[in-house]
Amino acid sequence: MTSHALAFPTAASGLLLAASIVQAAPPSPGTSTDWIVEEASILVDPVQLTFNDRFVKAGESYFSPDGKRVIFQAVEQTSGTPPEDFYAMFVADIVRDDSGRTRSLENIRRISPEGSANTCGWFHPVDPDIVIFGTTLEPPSDETPPGYQRGSGRYRWQFPPEMRIVATDLSVNDGTVDTLDQLVGDGTNYVAEGSFSPDGRHLLYTSLEAGQGDIFVKDLATGITVHLVAAPGYDGGPFFSPDGRRIAYRSDRHANNLLQVFVADLDFDDSGTIVGIEREIQVTDDGHVNWCPFWHPDGRHLVFATSAVGHRNYEVFQVDAAGDSTASPPSMKYGTGLRRVTFGPGADVLPAFDADGTEMIWTSKRGPTDTSQLWVAGFAADLASPSAGTPGGSGRPEPRKETTQP
Repeated sequence: MTSHALAFPTAASGLLLAASIVQAAPPSPGTSTDWIVEEASILVDPVQLTFNDRFVKAGESYFSPDGKRVIFQAVEQTSGTPPEDFYAMFVADIVRDDSGRTRSLENIRRISPEGSANTCGWFHPVDPDIVIFGTTLEPPSDETPPGYQRGSGRYRWQFPPEMRIVATDLSVNDGTVDTLDQLVGDGTNYVAEGSFSPDGRHLLYTSLEAGQGDIFVKDLATGITVHLVAAPGYDGGPFFSPDGRRIAYRSDRHANNLLQVFVADLDFDDSGTIVGIEREIQVTDDGHVNWCPFWHPDGRHLVFATSAVGHRNYEVFQVDAAGDSTASPPSMKYGTGLRRVTFGPGADVLPAFDADGTEMIWTSKRGPTDTSQLWVAGFAADLASPSAGTPGGSGRPEPRKETTQP
């Protein structure tokens, strides 16, 4: 299998142990200790959703399209035996108050096979009973778990070749292989980081089949697979824009131990199949690790985690990512409007929104146990207001259109 020993996130997206990428640290110099006040204008009434009494760690959570459930990965506490080395996949029902705000989770259940390594869960956009996630189906061949390695003091990412993307119907799922349907991947190359287009027709994912992390898209209606992003380095963590015309992802293509956020305009044929990329835009271009970009439902902004505050205290930032290719002339607003969203003393990463953008869920170590857990808050950022952020977007053509027929 392919594995990397890294001090901080670079080539990976946070995959199997994203929720524990950093150790907790006090606020960086120049950061107000009253971080709750600084955060309150954007994140309203943060609520912790998972806790250390149930989970050693939990992370990377996404809302169902109807707002009734979440999917997330976690390592459960055990009694009398050591916890499992790898993340399992879970779903849970959301408990809301009278105002509609998320307050807690109930009916938490595991949907992945026992002993398997799992990552990157996602709901089908049309049928919320269908979810996908990356899984090895059984314990991965490399038994050395990813995460912080005490001996070397470095962080180890893992890319099991057994990892493939599966789908399951929550109405019949019993946590066994028998209730999983394989969508992509045959167990010989790492395949994960999957998400659907807004209409459910296309499956977007990252694969190591070409020897590096590349982004592919599969038309589930025709079976046609297109090699979308094949730039040097690891390109991953892709998500469709709310209108399905663009994708956002992160890349380490400059081989400088940094990650940058990119957006690409998609090219479609007359039948609606994605056939390639028309234009690629680099949204961030700095000396930081910028990863896990996620679209706001307005389609004009992204949130992402960054080391801009410090490698030991990743924070969530928001940035402009607006493009209108139908305008004359075409308009772009990428890399501007940069503003900080989280201010907590522990790592805040992997942000995601509900369908209308009124709530943000993310992974944080701000809780009293100093463990990675799920948090949610009302999202009240003024998306129309300018900021002092420095523009950083640049556009370039992306001609690759390598197509595989079913």
